[in-house]
Amino acid sequence: MARTPSGKGTVVRMWRWRSNPLRRHSDVIEAWIVLVTWTLAVVFGLLAGVVAARAVGTGLSAQAARAHAVPAVLTVDAPSPPAAVGGSGGERVWAAVRWTTSDGTVHAGKAKVLPGAPAGTRVTVWTDRTDHVVPAPMTGTQATLEAALAGALVASSAGAAVWAAGRVARTRLDRRRMAEWDAEWQQVGPQWGNLSGGRG
Repeated sequence: MARTPSGKGTVVRMWRWRSNPLRRHSDVIEAWIVLVTWTLAVVFGLLAGVVAARAVGTGLSAQAARAHAVPAVLTVDAPSPPAAVGGSGGERVWAAVRWTTSDGTVHAGKAKVLPGAPAGTRVTVWTDRTDHVVPAPMTGTQATLEAALAGALVASSAGAAVWAAGRVARTRLDRRRMAEWDAEWQQVGPQWGNLSGGRG
């Protein structure tokens, strides 16, 4: 099997940039569209991903700063998980709890606790500045992972959007190129037929 000479593939891919008699103006435009599209897709995707990751990280940090842990007690027995669920051990259930703030005010609410815990069990709940129960904030690792996933999703979406816009531009350019070829053939076709004795 014949081997392709080194560098030949690069020459084939770069023909739109080289001056040659077969290159048309639309070929140069297409080359620029491809270059700009991929450049913007990478740059815009990375920037959008970084901005999204920072925004999510800042939001999670602010959420964690607003929540604080308080000791509470169950006021009723926590329900057991339904038999159909099978009780995986990590599942938590909602139960009524009561806690006292630093100023001596007693508050009551519902929080997620281990199933089957009897009334009087001491639990830890997370509350906001208005003493309402809120979900436990994410740990540092969980918040970092959440921000990274959000950044990756936004980056890929932004890059795909830019690539799709470039693809639309290339499709329109192809239609214009075909229309130009049709117009040229309308002029050259009759001459070609005359040269071939009417058999072309």
